[in-house]
Amino acid sequence: MYDRTSDKRMMEYLKDLSVIIPLWNEKESLPELVDWITRVMDREGLSHEIIMVDDGSTDGSWEEIQALSKQYPSIKGISFRRNYGKSAALFCGFKEACGRVVATMDADLQDSPEELPQMYKMVVEDGYDVVSGWKQHRQDNKLTKNLPSKLYNATARWITGIKLHDMNCGLKAYAHDVVKNIEVYGEMHRYIPYLAKNAGFGKITEKPVHHQKRKYGKSKFGLERFVNGFLDLLSLWFLSTFGKKPMHFFGFTGILMFLVGFVIAIWLIIAKLVHQAQGMAYRAVTDQPLFYLALCAVLIGVMLFLAGFICEMISRTSSDRNSYNIKEQF
Repeated sequence: MYDRTSDKRMMEYLKDLSVIIPLWNEKESLPELVDWITRVMDREGLSHEIIMVDDGSTDGSWEEIQALSKQYPSIKGISFRRNYGKSAALFCGFKEACGRVVATMDADLQDSPEELPQMYKMVVEDGYDVVSGWKQHRQDNKLTKNLPSKLYNATARWITGIKLHDMNCGLKAYAHDVVKNIEVYGEMHRYIPYLAKNAGFGKITEKPVHHQKRKYGKSKFGLERFVNGFLDLLSLWFLSTFGKKPMHFFGFTGILMFLVGFVIAIWLIIAKLVHQAQGMAYRAVTDQPLFYLALCAVLIGVMLFLAGFICEMISRTSSDRNSYNIKEQF
C-alpha cells in the first residue's frame, strides 16, 4: 500500500480539503453555509476550496453563488442548464476537486461543517479511504424518513457487505484517489462507498455526526427515493458482480432451468411408458400441465443461455473491458 503522506504524492494536491456541495434551490442557506465552512477551515488552518454545483436551480441560487464568490475566493461554481440530479452534480464536483481529501455535504444546513476537520484527520492520519457520516439522532419525521431509512440501510448492509448505519448520508470524506477512480452516474450517489469498495478502496468507516433540522425550504426527496434506491442497489450489485462475466449468471441460470425442465419432461414420459407397459391407468403426457411448464423452463433456459452469449460479445467489445485501478507502479 502506498503512503499518502509521501512528498511525491503531496505535490499533486493543491488544497488540503475540497468541499463539494450539490444544490438545487437552496439560495437562502448558502451565505450562512459558506461562512460557516470558511470559519471552521480558517480555525483549523486547512487550505480549502468550496465547489458549489448548482443543479439547475430556479430560485436564484446561481446568482447567489456568483455574489458569494466575490467575497470568498475559495468558491468554485458549476451551473447546470437543467436539473440532472445529485449524482451528476457530484460527478462534476469530483472531476474538479484538487484537495488531498474530498468531502461532500448538503446545502440545507442539516450537515455541520464542524465535522469536517475530524473526518479529514481520519482520512489523512488514520488512512481511511472513505469516512461516511452517521446521523445517529435524525431530526426528520420519524414515520416518513427514519423508519424507511433504517429498512433501506439494513438492506444495503446485507447486499453490499459494508457495515454502515447510514449509507445515504450526504456528509462524507474521501481520499483524493477514491473520487478520481470511481464514476458516479444515474442515482448511484447513494452507494459511493460501495463503488469505492468495488474499485479496490476497502478501508471504509463511519463517524457519528450531528444532524440539524432544516432551517430553510423543504426536502427535495420523497418516499420514492427508497424504492428507486433499492432498484439502483440491485442494479449496482448485478453490474459489479457479473458486469464483466455475464455468462456466469445467464449461463448458469439458463443451464439450471434447462436441466430442471428437461428432467421433468423425461420423467413424465418415462412414467407414462411404465404405467402403459404394466397395464395401469395413465394420463397422456400432453394432458398434464406440468409437461408444458417443463417445456417452458427448457425454452427459457435456452434463451437465458443465448442471452449470456450475447452479453459476453457486448462485454468483449466494451472500451473499458480491461480497465483496472492500479495501486502502485514503478
